[in-house]
Amino acid sequence: MAVNESFVGRTYPPTEPFHVGREAVRDFAAAVGAGSPLHRDLAAAQDAGYRDLVAPPTFAIIPAQRSDAQFVADPDAGVDYSRVVHGEQRFVHHRPIVAGDELRGVLTIDSVRSGGGHTMVTMRTDLLDPDDQPVATSHSTIVIRGEEQA
Repeated sequence: MAVNESFVGRTYPPTEPFHVGREAVRDFAAAVGAGSPLHRDLAAAQDAGYRDLVAPPTFAIIPAQRSDAQFVADPDAGVDYSRVVHGEQRFVHHRPIVAGDELRGVLTIDSVRSGGGHTMVTMRTDLLDPDDQPVATSHSTIVIRGEEQA
């Protein structure tokens, strides 16, 4: 089944809220080698003017991928997950993500392009706070590898 190109422009409903926990921020910072005390020390984060621990910028991948999964799991999208390769990822941060945030993702399919036997899908996920204010925007591209030719 080919990827459904009519999905371009489709926006999915917001995801359930994702709670950003302190330990998740600390664990993620340790995993990616982010050494700032703002990621580990509540007093340091508060002294710097934040209400809680500050997540490393790439922490946004966690709630963003939960949102992106809606497309991959949509049976009408025509995506064979066993053939998916991550192509590109970037973030635009509107403000830092901090522990205690409740983030919902709104996924929009920006493009579906075929080339060289593969399909590239570019998705945008807007991460919003409970007041629908933007926190971060994730832009990702996945590649769905084509069938191997005999």
